[in-house]
Amino acid sequence: MASASTFAFRAMDVAGVASAGEVEAESKAQVTEQLRQRGLIVLDVSEKTNPVNIEDFFKRWKKVDMRELAVFSRQFATLVASGMPMLRTLHTLEEQTQDEMIKEACAGLRADVEAGSTLEQAMARHPQVFDRLYRAMIRSGEQSGRLESALDQIAFQVEKNDSLRRQVKSALMYPALVFSFAAVVLIAIVAFVIPVFANIFKELAEEHPEESAALPIPTQICVTASEAITGYWFIIIPVLVIAVIAFIQWKRTERGRELWTRFTLRLPAKIGDVIQKVALARWSRTFSGAVSAGVPMLQAIKLTGETAGNVVIEQAMDDVYASVKKGGSLAAPIEGNSIFPPMIGHMVAVGEETGQLETMMDKIADFYEAEVDAKVKALTSLLEPVMIVFVGGIVGFIVISMYLPMFSIYEKIR
Repeated sequence: MASASTFAFRAMDVAGVASAGEVEAESKAQVTEQLRQRGLIVLDVSEKTNPVNIEDFFKRWKKVDMRELAVFSRQFATLVASGMPMLRTLHTLEEQTQDEMIKEACAGLRADVEAGSTLEQAMARHPQVFDRLYRAMIRSGEQSGRLESALDQIAFQVEKNDSLRRQVKSALMYPALVFSFAAVVLIAIVAFVIPVFANIFKELAEEHPEESAALPIPTQICVTASEAITGYWFIIIPVLVIAVIAFIQWKRTERGRELWTRFTLRLPAKIGDVIQKVALARWSRTFSGAVSAGVPMLQAIKLTGETAGNVVIEQAMDDVYASVKKGGSLAAPIEGNSIFPPMIGHMVAVGEETGQLETMMDKIADFYEAEVDAKVKALTSLLEPVMIVFVGGIVGFIVISMYLPMFSIYEKIR
């Protein structure tokens, strides 16, 4: 498949009103066809050639700030509810936002909407800012004439997802900082302190060859590790970098994602339990938002699975999709999958029977968000002493290893 390029166009409608803008497509013919479908008469189409820009290279790896997207979504909902025209709304949002990615996307939305695109079509040209679920909820709002309600629901969902992400991130920040600092200190000890002791042992052995003996095994381990780090760092560092890159690439593969996700769900010390509950909280909140915004059920199921951020839940939603497509229920495949606790299956079944699926999914999301809060705090309180004991044990092992031969040599000399 050919890669999409950016084309600049000039066109006019049947009333003779001129318009201009930019469109991403694979060819000029595709641009022309898109414009004709909008009822426009094409005057000119030309491909834009962009110079190589290092900033554009790094933008590919940059992600939109979820907090800024939540603020943008809430402001968008408020401005639409006030009755402000769409073009003026987008211009106001462009001036209001502080995030460069969202500001750039707003400028593109305004140009495309002015050229005749729908809001959802314009957002599709900025997938790094507006994901598929976001766009599906916008499309549903546009088609039903409830754009204000859809934007409200989007804002609420993005705020909840951002709150959940920040909650987990802030709880794990302290253990991560402690572990990083400890790792730096240990590397410094191995690289700079142990060589000093190794030289002392060597000098003592040369001065008193008759009293010297082989170093104790713990000391030999520490000295060997120090020699490896100081003598072969130019090999160790590239190997570690290559290993990390290879792991990241492997994790991006379909098989790698599945194996890694299943591995993380089985991590001990309640870590896997926390990961599962975070995924369930995000899944239920996303599903509720999609149903509330009026996204068709089959599309909501598909998009919820794809945006859950967990391949096990994604596979489970594939089973739900197949069941509903055949006329079956949502609850049956959910109850039969181990990733979902029994409570979820029962609540989904009740939601289907009473026609209150959206309400039930909201309750599930609220429950698991509270569970994540409690579990993360408990996990943090458990990790802190474990890390202190682990780091202290390694430092103690190094200290004892360095002093063992000195005591031995001193006793023999005396």
